[in-house]
Amino acid sequence: MEELLQRLASLDPAAEGAVRAIAYFDKLVEGRAGLEAFVRAAAILAGCPAGLHDPDRHVLVRMHPDGHRLEAGAFLDEWPMVELAGGDGGRVWLERQADPSPTDAIILERLAVGVRVGLDRTRGRGPARDPASVEALLSPDTSASARRQAARRIALPTDLMVKVVAILAEPDSVAPKSADLSRWSAQLGRVLAAIVPADLEPETSARIGLGPAVEPVDLPRSWQGALQALRLTGTDGPPRLRYDDLGGLGIIAERISPAEALVDDVLAIRAAQDQIPGALPTLTALSEHDSLRAAATALYLHHSTLQARIPRLATVLGYRPDTAPGRNRLHIALALNRINRNGILP
Repeated sequence: MEELLQRLASLDPAAEGAVRAIAYFDKLVEGRAGLEAFVRAAAILAGCPAGLHDPDRHVLVRMHPDGHRLEAGAFLDEWPMVELAGGDGGRVWLERQADPSPTDAIILERLAVGVRVGLDRTRGRGPARDPASVEALLSPDTSASARRQAARRIALPTDLMVKVVAILAEPDSVAPKSADLSRWSAQLGRVLAAIVPADLEPETSARIGLGPAVEPVDLPRSWQGALQALRLTGTDGPPRLRYDDLGGLGIIAERISPAEALVDDVLAIRAAQDQIPGALPTLTALSEHDSLRAAATALYLHHSTLQARIPRLATVLGYRPDTAPGRNRLHIALALNRINRNGILP
């Protein structure tokens, strides 16, 4: 082989590079190499970062030509890419910024073949969506051993840190559009519960609550945290909340029912909505900013215009929403308002 490579190098350097790449990947396949080894080989041979993404198995690998692993990054359409066989949306690519190399195509082709062999050997292909197993993983009544069995049924790695995403959506309105959110999911009433890797940031226009990162055996805790975060989202407030960012509001969302949330301060907010145009967005801005100027900027108003609204709002609310104590009271009242509006969730 080495003699052949030397002859090719003298005749056609590109052909020599292609044969060398084929031989390199064949050795990795024969040695049952892991996925990182295949992507690392592509990066070294191409002289630029290489990547692999298989959304069906939640695998994302990027390697630098010097051999170290890179953090996840945005994929650019201009990079040379080959889709993985199987039609699951997986692909491999070279992060080539300049003109492509003559060997890029063969490197990508051999990388795709090697990765598919590695994926099928190391991960297998899990079954189609299995909502019953997902529900078992999320239920606090399921034993730890039963959760482990459910994880195996849906090919959820037991050593993968995961979190639950609670999405307020009608059945089948989100899952089919996103492989990340449909792989391990179940529709529970008005909420789609999706298990995703802890470092994944799901893309959806729906309102969502993100639970804390846990091991698969501890998923009921992440599910409850995701629901608590979802109860505090609203069309008049944040559309996406993390349980880890809630602090004491998480306890309120956990323990206060929608009916109990309808307290006098919530009724006062709704009275302001009825009596004062633009009251709810104004109050939301006041609760989210430390100064009138910042709140006015968020509302696209002059600060003097916002200042003029405060006395009337204060009369209806029973307190001034532009003071520190009033802002704290308003923040809790708006949270309770969302809990009541969202109603009963699973």
